Amino acid sequence: MSAPLIGLLGFLAALAMTLLGVPVAIAMAVAGVVGFGVLRGMFGAEFILGTAPFEAVFPYSLSVVPMFVAMGVFAARAGISQGLFDLANAVVGRVRGGLALASIGACALFSAICGSSLATAATMGRIAIPEMRRAGYSDRLGAASVAAAGTLGALIPPSVLLVIYALLTETSIGALFAGALIPGVLAVVLYAVAVMISIRLNPGLITPPPAVSEAEAAARARGRGAGPALLLFTVVIGGLFMGWFSPTEAASVGAVGAIALALWNRAGVKNFKEAALETTRTSAMIFMILIGAALFNFFLESTGMSRVLTQWVQDSPLTPTQIMLLILLGYIILGCFMDALSMLLLTVPVVFPLVMALGYDPVWFGIMVVSVAEIAMITPPIGINLFIIQGVVRNLRQSDVMRGVIPFVLADVLRILLLLAFPALVLFLPGLRG
Repeated sequence: MSAPLIGLLGFLAALAMTLLGVPVAIAMAVAGVVGFGVLRGMFGAEFILGTAPFEAVFPYSLSVVPMFVAMGVFAARAGISQGLFDLANAVVGRVRGGLALASIGACALFSAICGSSLATAATMGRIAIPEMRRAGYSDRLGAASVAAAGTLGALIPPSVLLVIYALLTETSIGALFAGALIPGVLAVVLYAVAVMISIRLNPGLITPPPAVSEAEAAARARGRGAGPALLLFTVVIGGLFMGWFSPTEAASVGAVGAIALALWNRAGVKNFKEAALETTRTSAMIFMILIGAALFNFFLESTGMSRVLTQWVQDSPLTPTQIMLLILLGYIILGCFMDALSMLLLTVPVVFPLVMALGYDPVWFGIMVVSVAEIAMITPPIGINLFIIQGVVRNLRQSDVMRGVIPFVLADVLRILLLLAFPALVLFLPGLRG
């Protein structure tokens, strides 16, 4: 049996284990060690177990992971979500569908502090969906808008998915964060358009919004934690973009700022303990995944499967654009059955060399992969954000949310096509950084 064929079988085995519910870190580690043992024997398996885990976790650049995680966790515990929702509601709450638009805006603002789609969907779902229910919004619109907008945590910096992609591909974290800003704004705009079109086609999704007094609007605009939270995002991402901070320094500033924000909002001792534990658990999970990915990648590189695949694609009559469309379509289909992180870790080591051989920019491809991963978060049957929303809101029918997210999925597909047609939407800001 040839080495590339062994690599393909190892990849399919890892994919099958993940689909069967095996944690992605374990699935990749088992496939990598067993596959390398088949290639090099028992001593080969012992070698990879003795070297790859250490090499996966010792680089200094990995220090950004626990600090960006801490930034998101402590910001969430600081109680800023209600203030961000009130601020967005004060801006757009008066228009028809304003609460749904405010939910999207609040999710975008919270994503800029949190960096996690799951935390964004869960936190804003608890606040925004009850408000929309009281205002007469259908769950088909209200819950779906929060589930979709929650995916912005995967794209808007400081995104954990972008950090992991950067570590897997040795791409600049700062360039990825800069490249994600315009697509993030574009996502918010297209989601807002999806809300307005949904209301126009089906007026029964919403009742007229209640009147909001000037005094109430002003009070909402001064939502607790909104100002400091926005300042924290501006300092961290602005400093990184301007070159004032390295990614590690930006992460440390963000973590300290989030802890200070929690102190400012008088988060209790219990909240601090829970935040510290959550940060530790999440960071440990990410490092375990990186160890599994290192074992798996070492095995794949040894088989030469990526080189064979790249040569096969280069010899095909398809154009680079057609190949990229097929890759993105494959991601969308795979995302129906896998969570975004598993999909990213399993496929990027295989696909990335091929994409680079076709001449695409690694920053652009990273934004494209994460954008496709966003679709995976709201696409049945996995659609993890759909389950998160159902878990935090009572009496919510999954079928309503699934039907409601269709316009947002179409908006995501349109955004991907725009980024494919106009790469400058991604590459303009990284180009300014030099």
